Amino acid sequence: MAALPEDLSPVVPKGPLSPLGDTPSLAMGSVTDLAAPADMWDRIRRGLDMPDIDGRLVDGRIKWYLSRPDYIQRMSERAGRYMFYIVEELERRHLPTELALLTFIESAFNPGAVSRTKAVGIWQFMPRTGKSFDLRQNSFRDERQDIVASTNAALDYLESLHTQFGDWHLALAAYNWGQGNVRRAIARNKRAKKPTGYLHLRMPAETRLYIPKLQAVEQIIRNPGAYGLTLPVIPNHPYFEVVNIDSDIDVALVAKLAGIEESAFRALNPALRQPVILANGTSTGPSRAKRLPLITGTTLAPRPPSTVATNVSSLSGNTAAKALIGKPIGPSGKASCCDSATGSTVTTGINAIS
Repeated sequence: MAALPEDLSPVVPKGPLSPLGDTPSLAMGSVTDLAAPADMWDRIRRGLDMPDIDGRLVDGRIKWYLSRPDYIQRMSERAGRYMFYIVEELERRHLPTELALLTFIESAFNPGAVSRTKAVGIWQFMPRTGKSFDLRQNSFRDERQDIVASTNAALDYLESLHTQFGDWHLALAAYNWGQGNVRRAIARNKRAKKPTGYLHLRMPAETRLYIPKLQAVEQIIRNPGAYGLTLPVIPNHPYFEVVNIDSDIDVALVAKLAGIEESAFRALNPALRQPVILANGTSTGPSRAKRLPLITGTTLAPRPPSTVATNVSSLSGNTAAKALIGKPIGPSGKASCCDSATGSTVTTGINAIS
């Protein structure tokens, strides 16, 4: 413990003492936000921090979304798989939670979305941009569609753009239009002695509507009841857990061992292009971890801690795993295989999601 400077003497308070409850900083109203968020929408609302823009463009986008309630419903339901991870990462980086809503604008939360310019995934990475952020693209996987890898890359990119431009609206314009284009638009306005904010730059119509679209979604999420909407509940807990794959293994087998449908597994791992997960992926590096759900059913009830991650990970890492590839699941619901090195039978069961 550091010693106090010698010239400091005890300070004795003078005058009458006041009850703690009268101290403004300790008033009950100042701690109401300490309650846990009711769901992910509530959690997002607490982190909204970008300045708003006013005008008819935002109002027009709000009307567009409100005229398509089924579209909002589908987007929100798809978001349930991925939103917890994205918001956790935003909070860890101290970034505004509006960025979690950017995927509504980019892809409607569809990891299989492909634009006319070949941008892919929920964050819509172009091939070249994806490679610059270490998102591998080959015949076995396209990590622009990997939820964790692409989210980390997108937030890295957005952080770098915000550092470069010092303004979230300009950073988002650069994400959509390209940072070189935004720099040139700013330079043009400077030469003409015009303002250089987002609303003052000359840009394509798509980029001009980019921030109004995001703000429209943000305003709907902020107060859906004011617009006559009820958003589907997205619980404030993880949807998936990450499992390391150390040896080649069939996608179908992993799904069966985890007790989930293969379609559900692929929805969490849309980057996979083949029916087998290659542990090495390519000659350039190890496999990314795969994701298994923590929840099941339409009620999105949390699953108690299970042995799924441990068993799949250890299964893929032992010598029996190679023999398990393509082997059927037995009548007991457990996978069984023979280790060719020892001749022994290895049985590994994973509890189904409850």
